[in-house]
Amino acid sequence: MILNRRVLNRTTLERQLLLSRATMSPAQAVERLVAVQGQEVDAPYIGLWSRLAAFTQDDLAALLYGKQVVRGSLLRGTQHLTLADDYVWIRPLVQVILSRSRQAAFGRLMREVDLGEFAGLVREHLAGRTLTRPQLRDLLLKRWPEVDPVALGFSAQALVPVVHTPPNGIWGRGGATPFTLAEEWLGRALEYGAAMGAATAAVERLVVRYLAAFGPASVMDVQMWSGLTRLREVVETMPFLQKYQDIDGRVLYDLPDAPLAAADVPAPVRFLPWFDNLIVAFADRSRMMTAEQRKAVCVGAVIYPTFLVDGTVGGMWDLKAGVLTVEPFHPLSDEVMEELAAEGARLMAFAGFEKGSIEWRPPRSSTTTW
Repeated sequence: MILNRRVLNRTTLERQLLLSRATMSPAQAVERLVAVQGQEVDAPYIGLWSRLAAFTQDDLAALLYGKQVVRGSLLRGTQHLTLADDYVWIRPLVQVILSRSRQAAFGRLMREVDLGEFAGLVREHLAGRTLTRPQLRDLLLKRWPEVDPVALGFSAQALVPVVHTPPNGIWGRGGATPFTLAEEWLGRALEYGAAMGAATAAVERLVVRYLAAFGPASVMDVQMWSGLTRLREVVETMPFLQKYQDIDGRVLYDLPDAPLAAADVPAPVRFLPWFDNLIVAFADRSRMMTAEQRKAVCVGAVIYPTFLVDGTVGGMWDLKAGVLTVEPFHPLSDEVMEELAAEGARLMAFAGFEKGSIEWRPPRSSTTTW
């Protein structure tokens, strides 16, 4: 069966809770999404607000303080918020990504450091307490004074499972990043697969969760989202998966009997935050945006905030000091502008700007009106 882009788009939006705001709890939504991007402190809040019928900033803060949701390095080696129940098995699974990224960035700077000794000392310094990155870095410098301080600080969170405890991750709260041993914060051990079978089972578990959250996808899509590589053999040996094709002939996998959304289902406008995983969940992102739009939205390691019009990326936005700046990629119809203005007003109210204003930027293209 061949799935066109419209069906793929609507199916992905349905599974991402973006066709209609869901009535599920914030914890259930985080579980559904597997992990919520947290590179920017406020981004997870806006991402959940866009997806849930009833959500407040305090809802997510309570989950973080209650240790039901934790913040740490996970998918693609970047900051994510995920359920504690998922962190304990996903964090060991992505260790290979974190180790590889650390080696690429800091391997040369730490070539004289024994990594086993380093990880042991990090654990020793963090045992029973929380330290900021600068505090931990300064302690490590006493043992390796000749090593680049930045390399020491970032290598610690790559090689040792740590979580960043609140108030880090609370709306509007920046500052120094705290490090706490994940196992101590959660009060339980992480789930390391000692045998190859256990490791394969964890990968299959991640694939299933990804498909439930994002819809039919290729092996390359799963790898792009997770940061893991060499998944083709694993995915191709999961016999229960449903197979489709896209219009370009790529093989797409999905969960058996998982529903596909109709191509003509209406898709409301939605504001997505910095780094939202929907934008980076696919190697082929044509179901969400054009190649030219991708160049504007995905710049190096930065993923700009976007808004959706009729289910696809319609432009970019920013919110500063109560002013919501909206920059469409094409001219917008009056109806779409009214819908965006109403959703934008709700976004500003959620962010604490009841009397905010909207600044409309000129469309990047003078053709095609939504």
